[in-house]
Amino acid sequence: MLTNVYVDGFNLYYGCLKGTPHRWLDLDALTRRLLPGDHIHRIRYFTARVISRPDDPDLLNRQDFYLRALATIPNLTVHLGRFQVHTVRMRLANPVSGGPASAQVIKVEEKGSDVNIATYLLADAFREDCQTSVVITNDADLAEPIRLLCHELKHPVGIVNPHAAHKRSLGLAAAQPTFFKQIRPAVLRACQFPEKLQDGDGEIRRPQEW
Repeated sequence: MLTNVYVDGFNLYYGCLKGTPHRWLDLDALTRRLLPGDHIHRIRYFTARVISRPDDPDLLNRQDFYLRALATIPNLTVHLGRFQVHTVRMRLANPVSGGPASAQVIKVEEKGSDVNIATYLLADAFREDCQTSVVITNDADLAEPIRLLCHELKHPVGIVNPHAAHKRSLGLAAAQPTFFKQIRPAVLRACQFPEKLQDGDGEIRRPQEW
């Protein structure tokens, strides 16, 4: 089965990688482990360039190392959205009696990744670039393109959930994908890049914090 895999990078990170020792994740190894009977034709990884923070000045460097590691996978492409940072006033959850009811906060939003995933998911199916599509996400915003592909175009789409099973999106379940799979810690542990990799610019090392 010729299969394309679409990876929602931030959903994957916040679902099963943040705070774990498994962030140096080899997506080629992961997809082959999750889909052992399929021929992985293409992996599309969707993310946005992070913005360094005063409390974490190396954040962007760590992402650079990881994107370079991913670029060593021949059939993987990276598709970038963007971060939008703005100041907004929001209500306080527990305002102090007699104090202000709201505060100004810095709001950081990722923009573009869900639209990009939906666009490539539909475009690849329309041009018959694969026989099956697999989306690594738990984002209900992708339910409608998945439903359309599965039930109107009769193109199989599987969902791989990176979040805990009890947090599986009801919206995605309502789209009735062809199958659901769950990412488990043992699989993540078995699918890590080597500590050192090589590309055209030299050596790539796993970030020390990871």
